[in-house]
Amino acid sequence: MREECKHFQSRTYASGEVARFCVLDLAPEAPWRCPDNCPAYERRMADAGWAHGSLVEPAIEEEPGQVPGPEAAHLLDEAEDIVNSVGASVAAEVERERERRAATAASPWWRRWRRGR
Repeated sequence: MREECKHFQSRTYASGEVARFCVLDLAPEAPWRCPDNCPAYERRMADAGWAHGSLVEPAIEEEPGQVPGPEAAHLLDEAEDIVNSVGASVAAEVERERERRAATAASPWWRRWRRGR
């Protein structure tokens, strides 16, 4: 990945896992490679010419020995399609739960107390 591209992002989660990706989803072999002639590549100007100290993000891990190029990209696309297909239903379910809790919280305390019995 071109870490100096303005569309590159890196996130570290509490578990220690690091996600490195292209915000525009143009790097099918992320986190190891961007397309050679990416049409959206733009150098991040805030970092241009700056000297980084020792607290800079660690380097990207080495690419595994056997990463099947097109097969891996196809598999990741299928996984993304699965996640996107359930995204709307999960969001709707969360919204229904929020509305239910808001309706419960809006009722007088004595009605909520009776339901708890």
